[in-house]
Amino acid sequence: MYRLTALVTLLAIAFYFFTCINVSRSRTKTGVKVPATSGHPDFECAFRIQMNTLEWMPIFLPALWLFAIYVGDAVAAGIGAVWIIGRIVYFIGYSQAAAKRGPGFMIQGIAAIALWAGALGAVLRLV
Repeated sequence: MYRLTALVTLLAIAFYFFTCINVSRSRTKTGVKVPATSGHPDFECAFRIQMNTLEWMPIFLPALWLFAIYVGDAVAAGIGAVWIIGRIVYFIGYSQAAAKRGPGFMIQGIAAIALWAGALGAVLRLV
């Protein structure tokens, strides 16, 4: 069973859902109408946070699950939790100023690379 990895997956999805709601709130607050994706700096930051999170999900989720399967559930979930923390730090930083997004991006990037590299290493050892 991979209960911890499943929990981290659900938390990552919940965070992404939160970013979607944040974009919707930002549209209302700034008056940026659908289908526009630009027009107000605050909206554009909220939109980029959501899109960047979406761009990383296909990297993070398969790596998370492959790591869990080939290395271990608890370790995968721990690294996955670090990824989510990185996304939260990214969200907070980018919401304040685009230049403050770096630390969160670095945290989540390192976590994703660790999952991918760990899964790759484990798979290659099995071949």
